[in-house]
Amino acid sequence: MKTVTAGVLEVAYLETGPADGPTVILLHGFPYDVHCYDDVAALLAARGVRCIVPWLRGYGPTRFLSADTMRSGQQAALGVDLLAFMDALNVPTACLAGYDWGGRAACIVAALWPERVRGLVSCGQGYNIQNIPAAAHPAPAVEEARYWYQYYFHTDRGRAALTDNREDLFRHIWTLWSPDWRFDDATWSATAPSFDNPDFVDVVVHSYRHRFGVVAGDPAYDGVEAQLAAQPKITVPTVVLQGASDGVDPPTQTDRARPQFTGPYDRRVLGGVGHNPPQEAPEACAEAVLAVMEM
Repeated sequence: MKTVTAGVLEVAYLETGPADGPTVILLHGFPYDVHCYDDVAALLAARGVRCIVPWLRGYGPTRFLSADTMRSGQQAALGVDLLAFMDALNVPTACLAGYDWGGRAACIVAALWPERVRGLVSCGQGYNIQNIPAAAHPAPAVEEARYWYQYYFHTDRGRAALTDNREDLFRHIWTLWSPDWRFDDATWSATAPSFDNPDFVDVVVHSYRHRFGVVAGDPAYDGVEAQLAAQPKITVPTVVLQGASDGVDPPTQTDRARPQFTGPYDRRVLGGVGHNPPQEAPEACAEAVLAVMEM
């Protein structure tokens, strides 16, 4: 494990592969951590790729530098964190790959700072930038039902579950979101310590309340949020990976995100894979990274 001071954080990260190889930054989601990329990073490193895998704000050994910094989980914070991390490591350009929260950070940097992004692998929705101004508009009921956990975290009861009952909660979520993934206790035990971060609950609660406009964001990110409200197009080469068995964001027959991508683009639906493609289908994820580097 390594650490670097980046923006408002001391970011902890894993690194593998040759230091002079092309760089890919692999970004985990909620509720997962860096270990979802263990196999992907090994496959890419064997192909000469430098793989950097950070713990996001609120996870694992990553820490805020100041007690005065708002423990925000809003999308703009995740994007700015990633850009600051690249600056701190002197990475001028990289391929970015992520899903869930990590996919959101990757999409934001690709949309707003495309000169820093060689290519994008976005898992799940594809275009992972939240449309917060439209958050009050209800989705179809079948989609609303899949978002139960987000509404749960709007309540004190949900916050208490994050604090006191997270193993039961998250193992249940893993099973719901990836019904064909047969993870074992060792897999859970490798990731679970990342949720013991002292800021984890605050960051998660803020993330899911902010995305619905229930709470204000950190004023430091108002400018970035204003840019994201315009739903900017992503121009960099992109491969979208979607798990056919994803229990929270199942792929639709029509690629609804496609109009948001204006550069070279490929959508791949992975059979028997749920919400966590890096851990469930590491070969497909590594192949997508290599493919987008050649687009």
